[in-house]
Amino acid sequence: MYRLGLMDKEGHIHSHKQKKFRQINKFLEMLRDIENEIPENSTIIDMGCGKSYLTFAMYHYFNEVKNKNVVIEGYDLKKDVVDYCNSLAEEFGFNGLKFYCKDIADIENKDNRISMIITLHACDTATDYAIYHGIRWGCRVMMNVPCCQHELFGQIRNEDMDIMLEYGIIKERFAALLTDSIRAAIIEIMGYKVQVMEFVDMEHTPKNIMIRSVKTGKKDKGKKRKALDKIIEEYHVEPTLYKLVFGKK
Repeated sequence: MYRLGLMDKEGHIHSHKQKKFRQINKFLEMLRDIENEIPENSTIIDMGCGKSYLTFAMYHYFNEVKNKNVVIEGYDLKKDVVDYCNSLAEEFGFNGLKFYCKDIADIENKDNRISMIITLHACDTATDYAIYHGIRWGCRVMMNVPCCQHELFGQIRNEDMDIMLEYGIIKERFAALLTDSIRAAIIEIMGYKVQVMEFVDMEHTPKNIMIRSVKTGKKDKGKKRKALDKIIEEYHVEPTLYKLVFGKK
């Protein structure tokens, strides 16, 4: 973690990285609950990996601690960051850890071995594309911590809710909750057990909701889909994930 910039040479976490360190540890704690769903020799995709603190930690955990021989691929749009992470992976001897400069929407599952996708604070609709890929690839596990849910803020209309929607900050928070509720419903409809949980305490970050999904194969038989469509109609919204999975309504 020293070479990644989280701590100094003595192993002390930098004061300005304390929140990030807590996020990583909480993520790994939640990962342990579902680690048995990840088969050996499979591939894990980290979409929007950024500086990849979590990516390196996951690689160490699955391969050095659990001996699962997984391949992990990180994707980000910042070429300098991707190049630096690749150089560190080579320096550490992490041969199964690779980073690519590529948009989330353009990632393909070439070998059909992807068992899990994760996103940690992928902005706005980037989370939707990540979830869509996970669903269509049939991934066993998806762990998504959304960020900056702007899409529905400009779409929401519901006269019965004007008393709430006329206040910007309340509308913004409601739009974010509505976005993640719709995402969770869609994932469940598509055959996953979904948990929406607190990721870290609010004192560390306001972006603290995780959507954790484990594939069951039991798709919704209509009740959840009807409830979802009703909400979408009542609020006059067109969420990206809904359009990707079901087509334009």
